[in-house]
Amino acid sequence: MSEKTASETASGSPENAGAGASLIDGKAFAKNLRQRTAEEVRAFHEKHGVTPGLAVVLVGNDPASEVYVRNKALETHRVGMRSFMHMLPETTSEASLLHLIERLNEDPEIHGILVQLPLPKHIDPFRVTNAIAPNKDVDGLGEVNAGRLMTGLPGIIPCTPLGCLMLLKSELGDLRGLNATVIGASNLVGKPMALLLLNEGCTVSICHIDTVDPAAMSRTADILVVATGKSGLVKKDWVKPGATVIDVGITRIPTEGGKTRLVGDVDFDEVAPIAGRITPVPGGVGPMTIACLLRNTLKAARMSVGDKACKESGDKNWLPY
Repeated sequence: MSEKTASETASGSPENAGAGASLIDGKAFAKNLRQRTAEEVRAFHEKHGVTPGLAVVLVGNDPASEVYVRNKALETHRVGMRSFMHMLPETTSEASLLHLIERLNEDPEIHGILVQLPLPKHIDPFRVTNAIAPNKDVDGLGEVNAGRLMTGLPGIIPCTPLGCLMLLKSELGDLRGLNATVIGASNLVGKPMALLLLNEGCTVSICHIDTVDPAAMSRTADILVVATGKSGLVKKDWVKPGATVIDVGITRIPTEGGKTRLVGDVDFDEVAPIAGRITPVPGGVGPMTIACLLRNTLKAARMSVGDKACKESGDKNWLPY
């Protein structure tokens, strides 16, 4: 955890807000997690002669997605894994994409497969996600891994919720008995986050677009996780004093002089004086997503050489195929 608090600087950004909450340093946590993963990748290769391989598929030429995918490839190499990039044109058919996934499923050098979302409108994302072999589904979004999470069985957990949970446990330790509210009910973040918190013994509420009074529900939360994509949604009157606030949102907004800056779903300057702990944007949840993707890829590689390697790793979430 970062020792810096929002009171240590002036106003205007997550680094210079009013007073109060300790900042949760996701950037530092992610760096340590990547370093540990790199060490374990080396040890895994020495023991089994296998280098974990991650295939990332991007359909279309969305600039933000292209940058994100290239960053994933860079970080994959940095921890000693192999990266396999598949950059497909916008006009790629669903059948062609499914054929590529089938080939990647059968390739022994590929241990993890990630198809970057969103996909073009003519491609069904659910069909694509479920075409990925469950033991290579490093995004944890297929129905097998989603079902295992629902029933409390070990599986591959979606990267962003897993990163949020790691940060929460590093800050709070045992989460049992705490009230948690998740704002946002997406398959990517909100639903799996709620299930992870439930599995940790929290009492969980989920707010979504049809929730009548999300502010009232949020004010009961010891843990508040916000993942809506609506910048500045959560104000100070939504937050219980001393709560731990995890802001998953990230939006680029214009500022003076034609520049831009990144903000979250939480109005940081308002909420930081109220909360006990809070993730900044940027530098909070964002770095954890790629770090957890690398972690999931290593887990998938361990599964490829047998259950024993998973158990020996000390990973309680190993998937027993």
